Amino acid sequence: MENRGYLHLYTGDGKGKTTAAFGLAVRALCAGRRVYIGQFVKSMQYSETKIGEFFSGLRIEQLGRGCFIDRDPAPQDVALAREGLARCREAMTSGDYDLVVLDELTIALHFRLLEVGEVLEVLRGRDPRVEAVVTGRYAPQELIDAADLVTEMREVKHYYAQGVLSREGIDR
Repeated sequence: MENRGYLHLYTGDGKGKTTAAFGLAVRALCAGRRVYIGQFVKSMQYSETKIGEFFSGLRIEQLGRGCFIDRDPAPQDVALAREGLARCREAMTSGDYDLVVLDELTIALHFRLLEVGEVLEVLRGRDPRVEAVVTGRYAPQELIDAADLVTEMREVKHYYAQGVLSREGIDR
């Protein structure tokens, strides 16, 4: 069914969830499709966000203030996540995009910035032709059940354990 959009979920504790979503975005862009990427929680400009310089059919927005490694979520984080979900809803219903990526959305769910019911409502209300991709660790079972495709990235071995820090162009 070429005209139907499916819901992808890339989750798990391994590396590669956002990378896989961006890879799919590049594939779609190279096929002439239009792509929206909303990055929940993130605020830092990672290397992959530069692909907007190369593709006219791409819009990337960062929808947060950064991760919660050194702080607890604040009311402002909840407000930004809600605004981000509204922006993603607009992208999925506007007819402007063929593929919509909700990057790190499950992190927003995990930290209770959003409720799974409202997220499912937005995903189910998308234009039926829109392919949607959700990424992030800690995917709730309800989202797994709703997805058409679920890939779990599982860490078997990682060079971080050897003290290798995040490297530009590889890990960020």
